[in-house]
Amino acid sequence: MTETRTLLPHLACTKTSSETAVWTSRGDWHADLLGELKPLLQKCIRSLHNVTLQWDVSEIGRIDTAGMLLHIQALEQLKKQGCTVEFRGQSQDFVRLYDLLQKHRTVEAASESPAQPSAIVSVLDDIGKRCVGVWYTLANFLAFIGESFIHFLYSLRHPSAFRIKAIIKNIDDAGFKALPIIALTSFLIGVVIAYQGAVQLEKFGANIFIVDMIGISITRELAPLITAIVVAGRTGSSYTAQLGVMKLTEEIDAMRTMGFEPHRFLVLPRMIALMLALPLLIFFADIIGIAGGMLISNLHLNLSFNEFLHRLQNVLAVKHVWIGIGKGPFFAWLIAVVGCFNGFQVARDTESIGRYTTISVVNAIFLVIACDAVFSVILTELGI
Repeated sequence: MTETRTLLPHLACTKTSSETAVWTSRGDWHADLLGELKPLLQKCIRSLHNVTLQWDVSEIGRIDTAGMLLHIQALEQLKKQGCTVEFRGQSQDFVRLYDLLQKHRTVEAASESPAQPSAIVSVLDDIGKRCVGVWYTLANFLAFIGESFIHFLYSLRHPSAFRIKAIIKNIDDAGFKALPIIALTSFLIGVVIAYQGAVQLEKFGANIFIVDMIGISITRELAPLITAIVVAGRTGSSYTAQLGVMKLTEEIDAMRTMGFEPHRFLVLPRMIALMLALPLLIFFADIIGIAGGMLISNLHLNLSFNEFLHRLQNVLAVKHVWIGIGKGPFFAWLIAVVGCFNGFQVARDTESIGRYTTISVVNAIFLVIACDAVFSVILTELGI
């Protein structure tokens, strides 16, 4: 007589990254053996949100209706939490029992007429879901920043890990190729400031003070802010789209499979390049913006170029220029982090590329303006 050995059911839960997880079911999933497994299953389910789960069931021995219903219920809970679940290694008995029970549950659910929630409940439910979504996005964003910082520290300890060629290429894309649009935008800002100031100052015969307004406002506030906004719309969106396409075509997954860390190879070169390029762009914008204001001052207020430059040397302290340039690395870091983070958030459909690109630009511009406001408050309180 052959004795059949009973193996206790077990579930191994492994989260390989912030976007993928692997579960493995083992043993005999029978009704009388599942008591201690249910708390573990619920704990694993609660830990996953918006990830791709690969559930390996190849090591399951025998399974009855109760065991299969546990799999199906877990599958439904995971889908409600935004997870994509893929079963692997199913036996014929597993597939047959799964199809039978799933069909029965579908027919049963269709025969029931669920009560429609009231309008207030629906609104509160939507608010709750959005709040939870914002919380998880914030947590993932902070985790992304931490992971990038760790790889940056590793690169500092191992300078050979810096991808110099990639950094130079990104400086060319984010800096040199952005010069035409930065020049045009800065020139127009200088023209607008000069025109608006000239109309008011001319009433009081204080034409010479237009130099003070143009020099200080452009170098300290307008050039850094406008340049950062243009770069956020141009380069930040580019980062999101580039990484989003790589995520969509599974190039990032392939890099991880081959042992290449995406943060070190994709994020750090873009971040470092933008932090080096933006201060130079701001200095360039200072020159072009002041030149635009000087031209309008000459045409509208009959202020000669020599008078303008002489006044500018007397009123424009070097600290104003350095304050504006010093904001550049902070603005660049925010733009690069937001752009790369949203690129990694792209789902497996083309529509999400456009959605996350829009989110990237909006968030980057908001954070740049908020950061500039913080700088203004701090520097004003310090009397700088």
